[in-house]
Amino acid sequence: MQGSNHLLWIYRVYVGLFFLYLVAPLLAAGAFAFNDSTFPSLPWRGFTLDWFISDTEPKLGLLNDEPLLRGMWNSFYIGMIVAALSVAAGTCNAFLFVRKDFPFKSAFYVLMVVPLVIPGVILGISILVLASMIANFADSQFGLFLTWLRPGVPLIVLGQFSFLTTITSLVIAARLQKFDISLEEAALNLGASRLRVLTTVALPFLFPALFSAFIVAFLVSFENFNTTLMLVGSDAPLTITMYDRMVKVGSTPVLNAVSVVLMVGSGLLALLSVVAQRSPKSD
Repeated sequence: MQGSNHLLWIYRVYVGLFFLYLVAPLLAAGAFAFNDSTFPSLPWRGFTLDWFISDTEPKLGLLNDEPLLRGMWNSFYIGMIVAALSVAAGTCNAFLFVRKDFPFKSAFYVLMVVPLVIPGVILGISILVLASMIANFADSQFGLFLTWLRPGVPLIVLGQFSFLTTITSLVIAARLQKFDISLEEAALNLGASRLRVLTTVALPFLFPALFSAFIVAFLVSFENFNTTLMLVGSDAPLTITMYDRMVKVGSTPVLNAVSVVLMVGSGLLALLSVVAQRSPKSD
């Protein structure tokens, strides 16, 4: 009994240290967003909100920093587009792999999962090379200038969509496997069309998974760097804008202010996802 108590305390200490290890860097980064200093480092020179609201240099705040705001907006609408496309494709994939049997099903399933294990940089370079080859061929052979295959927002959407669809497919498929298909059969026997059964029976059951998949896809898209770096054009999303700022100017507390906003926003969205999963409709 005494040995069990010791093991329990060791386990609790280990869990506490583990979460401290995860949280400590975030707390440190967030704290320097409120430090009244032009450098995100010690010593602490007092509390300030200048890095959020100031409109003058050298402490230009996030709310008045046009490049960062523009990058945040670019990341937002790219994330919304990619998340919507990924959830739509992921729903189709879930129904295909859960409900249907077809030749080489296992092989196609492996191909669907492969993008998750490919490094983001390699995935981005591969998509860039393929898109450039197609665009150059269309230009040289047919005189077509396919701008959407050149580095820019459409190519970023395509690159992120290629691996986020895998994530949404797995999330939605896990929920679909718990669905009682007899509910659909009962609705069909009562005269409902397949479309009506889908919209009134299946999709409401899948809603928690659809919502969670959308949130996950949006967050991963918003914060993606490796793949996006290879495909970016003139409209750079936030992660690339922050990287450019660090390379040219160095790290400043305004980047810590951006981190605080991202941490709070990501936390709230994750909380919404958990609430949706635990809602009565998901039972």
